[in-house]
Amino acid sequence: MRDYYEILGVDKGASESEIKRGYRKVAMKHHPDKNPGDSSAEAKFKEAAEAYSVLSDGDKKARYDQFGHAGVNQGAGGGQYSHMDINDIFSSFGDIFGGGGGFSDFFGGGQRRQRGGHQRGSDLKISLSLTYEEIFSGAAKTIKVKRMEQCGNCSGTGAKKGSQPVTCPSCEGQGEIRRVQRSFLGQVVNVQPCHHCNGRGQVVSNPCGSCRGNGRVKNTATVDIEIPAGVTKGNYMTQSGQGNVGGQGGPAGNLIIYFDEKDHSLLLRDGDDVLVNCWIHYPDAVLGTSIEVPTLSGKVQLKVPAGIKSGQVLRLRGKGFPILNRSRNGDQLVKINIITPVKYSKNTKKVIQELSKELGTEPEFNKFS
Repeated sequence: MRDYYEILGVDKGASESEIKRGYRKVAMKHHPDKNPGDSSAEAKFKEAAEAYSVLSDGDKKARYDQFGHAGVNQGAGGGQYSHMDINDIFSSFGDIFGGGGGFSDFFGGGQRRQRGGHQRGSDLKISLSLTYEEIFSGAAKTIKVKRMEQCGNCSGTGAKKGSQPVTCPSCEGQGEIRRVQRSFLGQVVNVQPCHHCNGRGQVVSNPCGSCRGNGRVKNTATVDIEIPAGVTKGNYMTQSGQGNVGGQGGPAGNLIIYFDEKDHSLLLRDGDDVLVNCWIHYPDAVLGTSIEVPTLSGKVQLKVPAGIKSGQVLRLRGKGFPILNRSRNGDQLVKINIITPVKYSKNTKKVIQELSKELGTEPEFNKFS
């Protein structure tokens, strides 16, 4: 995918208003009504919408600046806007253009929106909890999703077999009612969805018994997903066309999967690093030792240097989580804690007392710093 800043023609340090102006300029240039039949212009229009949806959102912009497209879970297949209806994109960012109607209102009334049979389905959002091990290695998952799917009996038309929906007499198939009013500002066009057909442009006089004229039925579907290594809580990925199917045979929305993290019994995540506490006995702290440390890729040996202090942190490089969009991992940090015995035998007490006398012969040291 192209760089989002390049798509909108702005610098990486551009302000919010500059990003908005950049998007408006590109959208105006490549708008399909100004480039009829040009699939390249339509693709660039949707590409600009995708770029603006990220750069106009503070959190998404920060992740994109740090991790690139992987930080906002947009791969080579593009994001959700590449699959959206043109009018839905305009509705999402209508305030950018200063209008509230459709594209035809803004560009002078060329092409009206045909709603009948082409209304896009809504998106579905779910949360998926992952273990540290799944995040570390990446994972293939099969998830179950309750969604609206096309009715098999009527093929999504909503009409009983042998019959067909008819054109709405109120809006004449447009799916919307337009009223022209005059004011001191000039002529104002007020556009509202048709209440008779609910914006579909068609009405069903003989509804299907399975879906009751809706054209859709609720079903539980399974969806296979591939989760990249290194995702973190709050990241998400979009599965195009896996949401609710649209009414009257319209295209399906998207499935948006947000990631969460399950707690680990030993490890704690800190960004791309992994933290773990390790407890050793005092003699090992004085003389040094070698310990076996659990990591997300298996157990490894770590040398503890002689004279280590309690609270000191040792680093295992590259044993943390994979860093999105980069070919390296974070580190694992091992905090050393020295065990102070609470219960001990008479012999142990004697040894400690002798040790105390031995250490007491050393030059006086400052107990505070």
